[in-house]
Amino acid sequence: MKNWSDQSLYKYSLLSLYLIGPPTIVALLFIQAPYGKHHRPGWGPSISPWLAWLLMESPTVFFTLFIYTFGQHRSNPRSLALLSVFLLHYVHRTCIYPLRLRKTVSSNPKTATGFPITIALNAFVFNLLNSYVQARWVSHYGDYEQDQWFWWRFTGGLVVFVTGMVMNVKSDLILVSLKNQGGGYKIPKGGWFELVSCANYFWEIVEWLGWAVITWSWAGFAFFLYTCANLIPRARANHKWYLEKFGEDYPRERKSVIPFLY
Repeated sequence: MKNWSDQSLYKYSLLSLYLIGPPTIVALLFIQAPYGKHHRPGWGPSISPWLAWLLMESPTVFFTLFIYTFGQHRSNPRSLALLSVFLLHYVHRTCIYPLRLRKTVSSNPKTATGFPITIALNAFVFNLLNSYVQARWVSHYGDYEQDQWFWWRFTGGLVVFVTGMVMNVKSDLILVSLKNQGGGYKIPKGGWFELVSCANYFWEIVEWLGWAVITWSWAGFAFFLYTCANLIPRARANHKWYLEKFGEDYPRERKSVIPFLY
C-alpha cells in the first residue's frame, strides 16, 4: 500500500507539472509578472528582490536534498551525478544570485523595486513541486541498470547544460552591471543581447534542454516544457517593453528570446 501511494503521488505530481504549462502561457500573455521592469502596485505587500529570490528558490536545494535521501538509488553514482548537475544550477540561483542582487541594491538603493510576496509564494510552491518530481525520479524511479547509453547521453547533455548555465550567468552579469551604473533602465548590449532582448532567458531554456537530455525522462522533459511556457511569454513582454520605452533607439533586428526566429 505504501509503495502504491508513493507511485500515485509521483504520477500525479508529474502530471501536474505538464498540466500547469498551458495555463501559465495564457496567463503570461495577458498579465505580466509584476516585478523588475514590470513592477506595479496592486499585488499586495512586497519584499526585497534578493530576499524573494533566496526564499522562493530555497526548495530547489533543501527540499531536493531531503527527498533524495529517501530514494533507492541514493548511493548510485549515476543518480549522484544527476543530482550534482541539478544542484549546480540551483545553488547558484538560491545563494549566489540573491547575494549579487543584494550587493547591487546596497550600492544603488534607487534601483530597487519591491517583489510581491504573492509572486514569490507562487514560485515557492512551483519549486516544491518541481523539486519533488526531479529529485524523486533521479533518486528512486530512474532505471539506471538497463540504460547502457547513460554516460554518453550524460556527457552530451552536460555540455549543453553547462554551456547554457555559463551563458545564462554571463547574461545576468550584463544586466546587473547596468543596474550598478544607476540612472534607470538601459538597453542591454554585448554578448547574445545583440541578437535577443532576453539572452538570459534563452540560455536558461538551453540549460533545461540539456537537463532533459541528461535525464532522458518524462520528468526532465516536463521541466523543460514548463521553462519554455514560463520564459518565452515573459521574454515577449520584455521585448515589447524595450521597444515602447526606447523607441527608435532600440535595435529592430533583435528578437525576443530565440535568435533569428522569435
